[in-house]
Amino acid sequence: MPTEQQILETINRFTAPGSTSGLVDGGAVRNIEVDDAAILVALAVPAGPPGPIDGLRTALSEALTSLDGIDTVDVQIQTMLSTIPVAPPQTQAQVQTPLPPSWGEKISGIKSIIAVASGKGGVGKSTVSANLALALAQADFAVGLLDADIYGPSQQMMTGATGSPKGTPDGRIHPIMAPGGVNVMSIGFIIDADQPVIWRGPLLMKALEQLIVDVEWGDLDYLIVDLPPGTGDITLSLCQNVDLAGAVIVTTPQDVALIDARKGLAMFQKLDVEVLGLIENMAAYTCPSCGNVDHIFGSGGGRRTAETLGIPFLGEIPLDPSIVVGGDAGTPVVSDRPDSPAAKAFVELAKTIAAG
Repeated sequence: MPTEQQILETINRFTAPGSTSGLVDGGAVRNIEVDDAAILVALAVPAGPPGPIDGLRTALSEALTSLDGIDTVDVQIQTMLSTIPVAPPQTQAQVQTPLPPSWGEKISGIKSIIAVASGKGGVGKSTVSANLALALAQADFAVGLLDADIYGPSQQMMTGATGSPKGTPDGRIHPIMAPGGVNVMSIGFIIDADQPVIWRGPLLMKALEQLIVDVEWGDLDYLIVDLPPGTGDITLSLCQNVDLAGAVIVTTPQDVALIDARKGLAMFQKLDVEVLGLIENMAAYTCPSCGNVDHIFGSGGGRRTAETLGIPFLGEIPLDPSIVVGGDAGTPVVSDRPDSPAAKAFVELAKTIAAG
């Protein structure tokens, strides 16, 4: 088997695109793991065209595979804005026993951070996040919206925010101001729309940290965090490293969604995060022609679940096609159709959050 020094020397023969320093000397190495005949290398390099990055991955994999005793090589590359300084390289001993960083003390000027979560995907959590943020902004609050769904970012589309985040000389990032006055940050602004995010835990956590800590949010009354569905690493890390004012759980009337909502509640309770309440999305559809109300996904499940679990019920969001159209077009229903029942429901949700 190769020694640690041999592995580091092999990696350091290569440079990140646009850099003249070796990967190790330049601090691009985030993680190195050796398990029998397999090597995992995690790198963080400045964002750029995919071609050179793919070339680096291939060349480094071939070089490490050529080492005696190595059969499998996994090279993971995280791309970040070039203005963000890369962390110093870690030894294998350091990465085997990581300590969670303290992010909260690095964030200033944000009065309340509120997480919007769901136990499963497809319940409209991102829609609720975008419209809640916009409704709070319309109530004259200073609001930021963080898209923490690293694998499936969508707020860059749903809010109508356009452009690329600008970096500062000291390595920080300016969020994008969306129509309606909400500061938005999403990894969707940085990566190519067709580029899949296939990072593992260490890279995910560093990306999340940068999206929170390294962003110039300014003075905010509220930072709404659109979490990924489920109870995975990102949600856990956020709860452990940021002082959340509370969490809103989004569900639909379906029994399967309510089962997962209960799991989300249990997770927040174990992490000592206050659950502000449960909101039922896609509650009922009203026919625009005849006025008939149809509970397509069931009726009253969200309210009953909230009562059973002993948490506030924050209301119902109707099933309205204009919500979907507005999300795809970057014109949330709160701003596009402010007099609609759906928009009024989001405004009431914002009032409840602000009053709490």
